[in-house]
Amino acid sequence: MLRLSSLLLLSFSLAAATADARQRDPEPPVVSPDLKRLSIEELAELDVTSVSRRVERLSQTAAAVTVIRQEDIRRSGVTSIADAMRLADSLDVARSGARNWSISARGFTIGTANKLLVLMDGRTLYSPLFAGTFWDVQDTVLADITRIEVVRGPGGTIWGANAVNGVINIITRDASETRGNVATLVAGTENQLVTAARHGGRLAGGAGNYRVYGKFRRLGPNVFASGESARDPMTLGQFGVRLDSEVERTSRWSLQGNVYRGNEGVFERDDTEVRGGFVSGLWTRRLSPGAEFQARAYYDHTQNRAAPVR
Repeated sequence: MLRLSSLLLLSFSLAAATADARQRDPEPPVVSPDLKRLSIEELAELDVTSVSRRVERLSQTAAAVTVIRQEDIRRSGVTSIADAMRLADSLDVARSGARNWSISARGFTIGTANKLLVLMDGRTLYSPLFAGTFWDVQDTVLADITRIEVVRGPGGTIWGANAVNGVINIITRDASETRGNVATLVAGTENQLVTAARHGGRLAGGAGNYRVYGKFRRLGPNVFASGESARDPMTLGQFGVRLDSEVERTSRWSLQGNVYRGNEGVFERDDTEVRGGFVSGLWTRRLSPGAEFQARAYYDHTQNRAAPVR
């Protein structure tokens, strides 16, 4: 009863404040549009950049595109980027172990598919170490992902090599959109422990914004039909940082970095120790309202080797 009274009092106060504001500054009545006449794309107001490397409406693209939004990721309860790929249409997503993922389009589903280009903020995730994408180590704080654009079909004329069957472009948020703190914790029988934390803020002097994050995953081993353990658990820890200049400036820059290290079990073989990281930089100069110049560079390091016997 007390809560109901409080809500009524709050509603009355807001109505009185609104009426008073309208008396001081009258405005013409706003006519609500007929929402039934709007298309799904107009309702969602989705813009994509992976089809022609420029911002365009999803309804105007000349390709089959699926957009996985942040809201979709949050509601699905997935714990990794590879798991989030299940939300896309027409992608073949299979998991053959605690760490092994096979993700491709139009068939050719193997652990290291080299005919599907995978990008994160413009940086290719393709590794020449074994001609493919190591999905087990590609991860970040999922709350920092803006959207994932999946383009099905050939994209080699725009993106070059490895885009024979399609393009997956993972776009993360600008550091200005992730100020504050975020922490998540997941525990269970398969995902035994998945924890992540992120802190964001402004750089000294107002030159830009930053965020730092860390994530740790421990996945339990699979079990054969006989009940025997596959002895393939996985532990992986990573730490990353991102710096972005102010959005309003004509010239903008962005700097990202990440390091990871983990251990992956392999049935009837020595465990595998994985480690690596990257540093990526982007500089953008706006030339006119409809044109800009970009310069991008990155360094990526990947290392997989048999773990030392302890």
